[in-house]
Amino acid sequence: MQYDARMENHARMESRELVLRAIERRDPPRIPINYCNRDFDSSDTISVTWKPAASFVAGREGASEWGYVWEVLDGTMGQPRWHPLADWSRASGYVPPDPRAAGRFEGVREEIARWPGRFMKFGLGITGFNQATFLRGYDAFMTDLYEAPDRVDRVLDLVFEFENGLIDQALELPIDCVAFGDDWGTQKGLMIPLGLWRDLFLPRYADQFERVRRAGKKVWFHSCGDVFSIIGHLAEAGVDVIELLQPDLMGVERLAHEYGGRICFCCSVDHQRVAISGSREEIFAYASKLAETFGRFHGGFIAYIEDYASLGMSEQNYQWIRDAFHRIGGRILGEA
Repeated sequence: MQYDARMENHARMESRELVLRAIERRDPPRIPINYCNRDFDSSDTISVTWKPAASFVAGREGASEWGYVWEVLDGTMGQPRWHPLADWSRASGYVPPDPRAAGRFEGVREEIARWPGRFMKFGLGITGFNQATFLRGYDAFMTDLYEAPDRVDRVLDLVFEFENGLIDQALELPIDCVAFGDDWGTQKGLMIPLGLWRDLFLPRYADQFERVRRAGKKVWFHSCGDVFSIIGHLAEAGVDVIELLQPDLMGVERLAHEYGGRICFCCSVDHQRVAISGSREEIFAYASKLAETFGRFHGGFIAYIEDYASLGMSEQNYQWIRDAFHRIGGRILGEA
């Protein structure tokens, strides 16, 4: 049977409180669910975000305010091309977007008001390291890390100053957290040595997280790939929720053993494997394992559901994932 929102006949704790109790490990009565790209009526979380400046006019299809261009060849989000700082001689004259430009937050308060009682996330989109590689180009930026650290600092200053301007404005809104999205992992570890990451990026993150936490909001951090080695550092720096979509790369039990009780996990049925090719039984078993393993710390787990048709997820598997998390999530925590 496919999941139907009408099957939720239990007494619903207000979603915002439910999510907060999961994050703070205060024994939520059921597992909260974060939907990414559809079926938001069933989601305990809602995301809002910023917009291009009202004055921005794209010079070509896919162009961003930063000057790079999104190239989309299939059903995925695509990839950036035409990096504006690929030629470093342009850096001295480069003008980044203004985070406080008119129109940046147009309609955001109205969108928040549409979802009373939900846990409200303000998403910064693609952030930090990823955004820096879009400006400079991946190969050039990775080379700069070793050969031209002054260029790295310049690019990162552009990116983080823009993000901090957005954060400062977002914290004036009735939101519950600020969400970052910075992919750091390959299939077998970080893209750069841990020491370099810790020296160059962690202090910048810590400053951002402190801004958020000082305002009484939560920090939500998405990162794909095998990022096992940085989760503890992120938790110490102030991350409340770590969003992982390929937990099998690191091992569910290993993640819980090392970091359970220190950070809240928001995880999907593994997107590289079970979510795409798993049977109903495999999907239910995997959802159950996530809920039992991560949720045993008086909370500490949020289920993640995303329609990934672009990577081969069938509608049937998507519905099985929905069904699994909504049914198992309640039962594990004592609901009928």
